[in-house]
Amino acid sequence: MSSKPTPPPPGELRAFAPKLADLTDEVLFGDIWERPELSKRDRSLITCAVLTALYRPMQLPNHLVRALNNGVTKAELAEMITHVAFYAGWPASVSAATIANDVLKDF
Repeated sequence: MSSKPTPPPPGELRAFAPKLADLTDEVLFGDIWERPELSKRDRSLITCAVLTALYRPMQLPNHLVRALNNGVTKAELAEMITHVAFYAGWPASVSAATIANDVLKDF
């Protein structure tokens, strides 16, 4: 399954921190995400796990959708969130599950 392109950072980010927006586009998504050593599917699952563990609710929704576009299933995301609860804490996983339920309800 091919991934859909990720939209550029919000205009507010580009207006406030143009270099950060450029680095996001060029380095993070243009280089790191394109490295062949891990599939985009694996990178998405890892990214969602890290965002869950670190409780990053502003970044998680876009990466959950990206994960689906990269071939991760909703069941796998739910299992990842459950698994992370035992290593990163219950509140982080319950928050991630709540976000995922809301963001992915139409998928």
